[in-house]
Amino acid sequence: MMRHSSTHPVPVQASVAKRSNGNAGGFLASLARSRETTLFVVLILLIAGTGLAKPQFLNLQNLRDVLLNVSIISLLTAGMTVVILMRHIDLSVGSTVGISAYTVGSLYVAFPHMPVIVALLAGLAIGLVAGGINALLVAVGRVPSLVATLSTLYIFRGADYAWVHGGQINATSLPDAFSRLATGAFLGIPTLALIAVVVLAGLSVYLKQFRGGREHYAIGSNPEAARLAGVNVERRMMAGFLLSGAIAGFAGALWLARFGTVDASTAKGIELQVVAAAVVGSVAITGGVGTILGATLGALVLGVISIALVVLHVSPFWEQAIEGALIVAAIAADTLLARSVAKRMMRKRDHG
Repeated sequence: MMRHSSTHPVPVQASVAKRSNGNAGGFLASLARSRETTLFVVLILLIAGTGLAKPQFLNLQNLRDVLLNVSIISLLTAGMTVVILMRHIDLSVGSTVGISAYTVGSLYVAFPHMPVIVALLAGLAIGLVAGGINALLVAVGRVPSLVATLSTLYIFRGADYAWVHGGQINATSLPDAFSRLATGAFLGIPTLALIAVVVLAGLSVYLKQFRGGREHYAIGSNPEAARLAGVNVERRMMAGFLLSGAIAGFAGALWLARFGTVDASTAKGIELQVVAAAVVGSVAITGGVGTILGATLGALVLGVISIALVVLHVSPFWEQAIEGALIVAAIAADTLLARSVAKRMMRKRDHG
């Protein structure tokens, strides 16, 4: 039985997130916290800087747009985080969102009075099927996740195109109760954002407080050590991909509520934005390190940049260029941090 993921021999990067004993553990923990603090400061500076350049940026409509756009991206980023923690990746989330959104829309065309909860559960079920296919390929078939999910990205999208066949679902086909998921608000906060907060909070608690969540970190830190400690690696990997797929399917239903009109190209390419948000949010691509809070802050930073560039009348090309630069900067920072901590621990061991 696994007692705690921190009892495993883990690489330096995982120590930043998990070790808490001794001076080195406290130093590493403070570094992990500072990365999220840095992201928060960057977010505030982005908002303040854009507001100074264009005062109209700081209005309630732009704030609402940021929250609505980031709500879906942050959900997808959270699901991606669980997978990346285990040294894997899920590139099929965009296609899963697309086919889920169109399927839920088609259900509303066929059953106009379908309850909202049934629509959301239908999206979640579609995502579970997609995630299950990825899970079988990676955990059972031993196909590298990059290859497996790149394949299912095209398979799901191709199936979507074959089914849609040039058609689309319009907002007029959706009931008002479903559309209010995106248009409604509670105490001034969009309902869609509140839904995202609840899901993100639940997932964060799962990763921090439950054994299953800690096992994701253990696998990413050292798969062999996790296996020796009694972790069923294949089962936990399957759970991670199922969770990522379910969240993507659920996000697809919310995407339909947000935009109303969907077709076969819905959410095409969004997987790259999701990976960018996770990496910028300090989720180590090498596994074992990352939090839902950090990933959400990464999504917020990219979302604010996107809106800011529109307000400042900057070419959309720069959004992709900035995202790429932020990914490189985040990976470089993780590498430098890992080397610095490794040298520090080696010196301490030598002196000890």
